[in-house]
Amino acid sequence: MTADDPQDDDQDSRERLRATFDTAADIYHRARPAYPDELFDELVRTAALGPGSRLLEVGCATGKATEPFARRGFAITCVEIGEELAAAAQRNLAAYDHVHIFNASFETWRPADGQRFDLVYIATAWHWLDPAARCRLAWRCLRPGGHLAVWSAFHVVPDGGDPFFEELQEVYNELGESLPPGSTFPRPGELEDSADELAASGLFTVSLVRQFDWEKRYDAAGYIELLDTFSGHIAMAQWQRDRLYSEIRRRLAVRPDGQLRRHWGAALTVARRRESHGNN
Repeated sequence: MTADDPQDDDQDSRERLRATFDTAADIYHRARPAYPDELFDELVRTAALGPGSRLLEVGCATGKATEPFARRGFAITCVEIGEELAAAAQRNLAAYDHVHIFNASFETWRPADGQRFDLVYIATAWHWLDPAARCRLAWRCLRPGGHLAVWSAFHVVPDGGDPFFEELQEVYNELGESLPPGSTFPRPGELEDSADELAASGLFTVSLVRQFDWEKRYDAAGYIELLDTFSGHIAMAQWQRDRLYSEIRRRLAVRPDGQLRRHWGAALTVARRRESHGNN
């Protein structure tokens, strides 16, 4: 099975796969899961956010991680590289006049008038940024004492989880989309976090690492729509998607409720900006 969004350190591959999301802008907001409210509450507490706090979101896509903060009244600046995704975010967040969206690459974007933020957060987009530059890029946008938050949503399989995904692996193998040798489905609470990377940069002191777990049920149409938002599936040949999706429909059709259970996990890492000269 291909990863939900394959993480590739090769810049050309990373740029090519990152660009695929713009083709899924129409369904991304509907298909991707909402993050747990508890994650945002924890982040607000850890970063000591309050009235007047200014937030910068990198890679907002259609606004899945933007609206929970917008509802809490925070002023948010969003940077999204995908033109169609940014346009979708504008529509989805039109009711919030304290949210501003820029269609730009974070690597080249600069805050207006040297503005600094209380929180920079990156939800399921950290792996699309240049590993050699992403810590420095986030650091320069933060005020002294500000925080960086990073998390991603991944498929996790708990004890007693749905066997559907393991059974479907034979179809991925047939399509030449097998998991790498030795790979296993991660378990809840065992996802990799970003603490080591942020600490090793010398620019941040890690304040919090916490894992979250939740479950969603999907019928065949809903699950296929979800897969159509993952870069690895978007990049498949049409015949591969046709074969995979027909098998998903067939297998779910024989279940009494026609549904599968998919568990999601997220490893939230929050780190405080350190004062460091010569890195901005």
